Amino acid sequence: MSTGTKETAILMAAGLGTRMRPLTEHTPKPLIKVNGTAMIETVIACLNERGVEDIHIVTGYLGEQFRSLQEKYPGIDLIDNPVYDTHNNISSVYAAADILGESDIFICEADLYIPDRCLLQTGLESSCYFGRMEKGYSDDWVFDVGEDGLITRVGKGGEDRYNMVGISYFRQEDAAILKEEIIKAYETPGNEQLFWDEVVDANLDRLSLTVHPVKEGQIVEIDTCEELRLTEERFGK
Repeated sequence: MSTGTKETAILMAAGLGTRMRPLTEHTPKPLIKVNGTAMIETVIACLNERGVEDIHIVTGYLGEQFRSLQEKYPGIDLIDNPVYDTHNNISSVYAAADILGESDIFICEADLYIPDRCLLQTGLESSCYFGRMEKGYSDDWVFDVGEDGLITRVGKGGEDRYNMVGISYFRQEDAAILKEEIIKAYETPGNEQLFWDEVVDANLDRLSLTVHPVKEGQIVEIDTCEELRLTEERFGK
């Protein structure tokens, strides 16, 4: 269920995936398979189901292996991040900055396992982060939300908060603001180790972001070989 206007997506797939070694010694983490399907392909399938086929994948580590996706899916574009091994993930959004502001856009981690292809088949009335409510304290990335429903903080640590799950959606006007601020921040010396979400947090006075709730199990973040094993057991047929 798209907005009826053109939508595109940026998938961030440049990282080293060190916590999943030895599996990632010769394979980039997004191409690790869960029950026979590469993680990134479950993200692509969700986007395609929504009608989003204009997908830009930012690659780095073992980037040449992603070329096979161009043969399998229409509309796949590969963008190289040449500093993936020395800079934080702001560098991947910066590498794709020309895409921002051209349309409504999804920005997604590529190393997610999404078992439900219909996850994105929903109306998105505003720019948002997808989030999963976690009761109790979480030291992960979380969102503070004001009484008006808008996000007031994107940062680490919080009690009874929506946790970041690796998918965000920016309407065109907010994506244009994000582009401006990402370029400004990245080209400022000393900001090479920023997370791109820190740039969002610093500009919440200009951006209108809500949380789109997801349930536990709708999006699975796999960071270790043990988590991969458990996920395959849980979702295996």
